[in-house]
Amino acid sequence: MRTPVTIIGAGLGGLTLARVLHVHGIPATVYEAEASPMARAQGGMLDIHDYNGQLAVRAADLMDEFRGLVLEGRQAMRVLDREGTVLFERADDGTGGRPEVQRGELRRMLLDSLPADTVRWGHKVSGTRALGEGGHEVTFADGSTVVTSLLVGADGAWSRVRPLLSAAIPEYTGVSFVETYLYDAETLHPAAAKAVGGGSMMAHAPGRAIHAHRESGDTLHTYVLLPRSQDWFAEIDFTDAAAATARIAREFDGWAPELTALISDGDTPPVLRPHHALPIEHRWDRVPGVTLVGDAAHLTAPNGEGANLAMLDGAELGKALAAHPDDVEAALAEYERAMFPRSAEVAAEGVGSDELMFGDDAPHTLVRMFSEFIGRERAQ
Repeated sequence: MRTPVTIIGAGLGGLTLARVLHVHGIPATVYEAEASPMARAQGGMLDIHDYNGQLAVRAADLMDEFRGLVLEGRQAMRVLDREGTVLFERADDGTGGRPEVQRGELRRMLLDSLPADTVRWGHKVSGTRALGEGGHEVTFADGSTVVTSLLVGADGAWSRVRPLLSAAIPEYTGVSFVETYLYDAETLHPAAAKAVGGGSMMAHAPGRAIHAHRESGDTLHTYVLLPRSQDWFAEIDFTDAAAATARIAREFDGWAPELTALISDGDTPPVLRPHHALPIEHRWDRVPGVTLVGDAAHLTAPNGEGANLAMLDGAELGKALAAHPDDVEAALAEYERAMFPRSAEVAAEGVGSDELMFGDDAPHTLVRMFSEFIGRERAQ
């Protein structure tokens, strides 16, 4: 294939695509808004599944490197009630298909696997436009432009490439995270560390929840889940860390102190993460010379599948382009035919999850779901 690929966005989907293309000898350039690989923190833990994310890693020929990133024991998980009582627990016995890695280390693995000049940092896209006959122009914030005959938007929820294909705009799902960290947890926050355990912890009650992961370096990463309107959150001044922390903590009055400590004792200012989503059946008619991967194509509320699907998108698109070296449109059509139903199925699985997570019978709904899942696993 002689057509170079222009990729917008150096997240997991865009980098997986670039790596799979590189494996097949296809040139690609990735344009990324961030100034450098270390310009910002890259998020927390990711469980990379054997049925999608790991397939992408294999297509990228990076399984040995991936295994070196896995944090042993982190597949352990538990469900607690608001009093801190463990209602469900599953140990990490090493047989699970969802090993945990740090997002930043996974991204670094992909970056290190690419030629040094593949990613162009500090290129924030301000707009895109069609030129006809499959050509597209990308304009950057500094006024520079690039013209390409094969453009891939891997630029996330608020993609600048998506308008070339679709008028869809992500909408607020009604739920937001508030995120914080506790460092040196075993020494400085022992009660919270004990409550979280060796992997992930979920504590639910009607209308609210606390999730926490044990990350590398004795760090606890906390996500407070609140189904509230954007107006409700707008009344909280998140520039005042102490006041914002106190306001969020009040939503958990009466909870066990080892759980509320995950909020009130945070070593970082609380960060608001509102959840947005595209329509479940989001798709577009084939437009020559352009497509999307990851959240740009099928943004959903966090469900454990987003990073995995983004990586699989990148891998499948790369493989399709390699399989059709003289017919880019055939490759894009093949990729989209498989991607649309795959992503729609995952998005549909999240419908009704609010009742499961925040309904009147929470956390017992979660306990029943996990118990049934384990039962099916054992029956197979």
